[in-house]
Amino acid sequence: MGLRATGSAVLAVASALMMATGCASQPLTKPMPTGSPQQTTSSRGAASPQSASASAQQPASTAGQGLVTCDYPSKGQPAKPVDPPPTNDVAASGTLAVTLNMTEGPVVITMDRSATPCAVNSFESLVKQGYFTDTSCHRLVDQGIYILQCGDPTGTGRGGPGYRMLDELTGQEVYSAGVVAMANSGPDTSGSQFFIVWADSQLPPAYTVVGTIDETSLKVVTTIASRGVSAERAPNPISPARIEQVTLG
Repeated sequence: MGLRATGSAVLAVASALMMATGCASQPLTKPMPTGSPQQTTSSRGAASPQSASASAQQPASTAGQGLVTCDYPSKGQPAKPVDPPPTNDVAASGTLAVTLNMTEGPVVITMDRSATPCAVNSFESLVKQGYFTDTSCHRLVDQGIYILQCGDPTGTGRGGPGYRMLDELTGQEVYSAGVVAMANSGPDTSGSQFFIVWADSQLPPAYTVVGTIDETSLKVVTTIASRGVSAERAPNPISPARIEQVTLG
């Protein structure tokens, strides 16, 4: 697809800029793949690369079994009015099902609270407040890695919920087809933006994995990806990729 090739070329340039402007205190241990899933920042104009060797930040356990305490430090202004998620007695067991009702069909995400309780807690809070409703996935990458990035109500890649999260990483993360992970602009900077991996991708274990999608949902995302990246609005996908509504359960 000619449009897709043109869009990807633009992404390659943007990725090179991200690497060139990254924080010197956070060197990469290996080259970042083209179009890595990072949020841009309005203050810098480009995202700082996440360090592949960044230490995992684990939520603190509370006295109650299966509960943790999370921390969500303030970060900028929310792109859409929203309250921070609860921080105490956060569930750290069980699963959460989230359905993204998209223009192209439903995408069902199964989230594991025991693996990344604070990220799941944040996602659940945002869904309950309608943060993702009537938003579009703003970024499609179809060379080097294969992701569809969503979660910014502004559609610019700069929007967030007004807070950030500590990384929940094991260092063994694998970004295979169907994985859903949080985008970031460096260590401990995840907010509301997330990406869906639609084909196996080689990425450093630097992005908190929040869940997975099933085969039916993956077909919806690959349909979006098959239409390519817009030449005029890169890195936006040609397909609408609009999240019309989000439901829990």
